[in-house]
Amino acid sequence: MRLLITGASGFVGRHLAAHLLAETDAEVYGLDRLGRPEGADAAPAGVQRVAADLRDAAAVRSALATVRPDGIFHLAAQASVPLALADPGETLVNNVLGQLHLLEAVAAECPAARVVVASSGEVYGRVPLDEQPVDERTPFRPTNPYAVSKVAQDALAYQYWVARGLATVRVRPFNHIGPGQSDLYAASSFARQIAEAELGRRPPVIQVGNLAAERDFTDVRDVVRAYYLALLHGEPGEAYNVGSERGVSLQTILDGLLALSRVAVRVEVDPARLRPVDVPRIVASCAHFRARTGWQPTIPLSQTLADTLDAWRAALGRDTVSPAAPE
Repeated sequence: MRLLITGASGFVGRHLAAHLLAETDAEVYGLDRLGRPEGADAAPAGVQRVAADLRDAAAVRSALATVRPDGIFHLAAQASVPLALADPGETLVNNVLGQLHLLEAVAAECPAARVVVASSGEVYGRVPLDEQPVDERTPFRPTNPYAVSKVAQDALAYQYWVARGLATVRVRPFNHIGPGQSDLYAASSFARQIAEAELGRRPPVIQVGNLAAERDFTDVRDVVRAYYLALLHGEPGEAYNVGSERGVSLQTILDGLLALSRVAVRVEVDPARLRPVDVPRIVASCAHFRARTGWQPTIPLSQTLADTLDAWRAALGRDTVSPAAPE
């Protein structure tokens, strides 16, 4: 079996590639733009690299004609909400047009391939508390340009199943965290700041945003297991939530990391880290996916936080750049 990951050198892509290499006998290919980093930020050894920019339709079709994958995990996207707010047009073009080119190439070159499309729990937006936990029937209420791009990707995947017969399966992951994540995301940002303070590279002060917000956090290594199960067992045309099914505040995330810190640090609110529209609480229902695949997360939050902090300690100790940039 040949499996292709778009965004294979991104945060989730690297973890998915490692899972596939360790747990399957598949040939694993990674599609990334030319110029993606080597070394610590590259896809794991064993991934056969294919270079193509998803915004270049001809290059994407050529890549798929070369690989002829049996299964595709479409993870590549601009996934940072702050970056999407700063440049909405680039996020929409990158995420929506890139997926359009990929699905057109699948239809032309490998129409029998199964395609897992990574949507996002962000599509649900600001859900009233009396409508939670959120299941797949919850209306979309996107609150930022990244979420809008994911709504479009979700709809495109469904449309190519209905109208073109492609075996697309949509996954809607809620917040996933873990070692190697960019510091554009809160948990990893907290961990990096602690690691820098431990090394004496910054004052012992952590800059934070809204700590009261509650999110549904899952370890990225559990999430990539879900993606592989979705490829094997997901029903084409269906959408599945992927999450821990419990709400955890960012204050709890910060407290867990502070308990692991080797130095005493002070916490300060940075207004620049506050979103113009924030969701106070969101929790997923994953009953639909669990019934289909039996998947459940297994890695405790305490382990996720410890591994994330240790990854930053190691990366900064090597004087490397940050763990992966957004997908």
